[in-house]
Amino acid sequence: MRLVLASTSPARLALLRAAGVEPEIVPSSVDEPAAVAAEEDRLGRPLDPDETVLLLARAKAEAVAALHGAEDALVLGGDSAFAFDGSIHGKPHTPDRALERWKAQRGREGVLHSGQWLIDGRTGRGDGTVTRALVRFAADLTDAELGAYVASGEPLAVAGAFTIDSLGGPFIDRIEGDPSTVVGLSLPALRRLVRATGTEWTALWRQGLHTGDARAL
Repeated sequence: MRLVLASTSPARLALLRAAGVEPEIVPSSVDEPAAVAAEEDRLGRPLDPDETVLLLARAKAEAVAALHGAEDALVLGGDSAFAFDGSIHGKPHTPDRALERWKAQRGREGVLHSGQWLIDGRTGRGDGTVTRALVRFAADLTDAELGAYVASGEPLAVAGAFTIDSLGGPFIDRIEGDPSTVVGLSLPALRRLVRATGTEWTALWRQGLHTGDARAL
C-alpha cells in the first residue's frame, strides 16, 4: 500500500520516514487563504483553529487525489496552526514578524493544532481528525538567542514560528500532548485513520522493516 503525502513539508516527511514510512510526495495547489475565506463566507463567521486545519488538510488531500489519481494508495493531507492570545498563527514568512511573535511568546504558552485528512483511493472515502498539543516557551530566552534563531531562517516557514525537532527545540520548556502533533502530523491519529480503511499501519512500512532489520531505519 502506498501513502501519498499531499505536502512538501520537510518536517512531515522526516516524521514519516522516522516511523518507517516512505511516502510519495505530491504537492497540492490549494490556495489556502482563499479556501478559508470561502468557508468563512459560507458559514458567516470566522473559523476556529480546529476547523481551519481540518478544512485545509481535507482540501489538500482531495486536490491531490482528484488530479493525480490514487486508486492503489492512501492520500494524506495535513495542516497546522498555532493558537496564541486568541489569534491563529500560521507561518510568519518574514523575519520581522517571526521575531515579533517570539518576543510575545517568550515565557508563555499556546496550543498547536494539527489537522489530518486521509482518503482511501480504493473507495474514494475520506476521514480526518484534529489533534492538539500545548507548548510552553522558555522564559529566559535572550534577545540575542531570538535574533540568531530568526536569522537562521527556520522559523519563517513553520506554523507558530517554531520547531521542536530542530533548532527551536532548546527554546521550549514543556509540551503537553502528542509531540508529533507539534511537528505537524500526529502519528497516533494517522495510525487510527489508516486502520479505519482496513489497512494495517505496518503495511505502510518500507521494504526491509518487516524482517526486523533495524538498520533499515
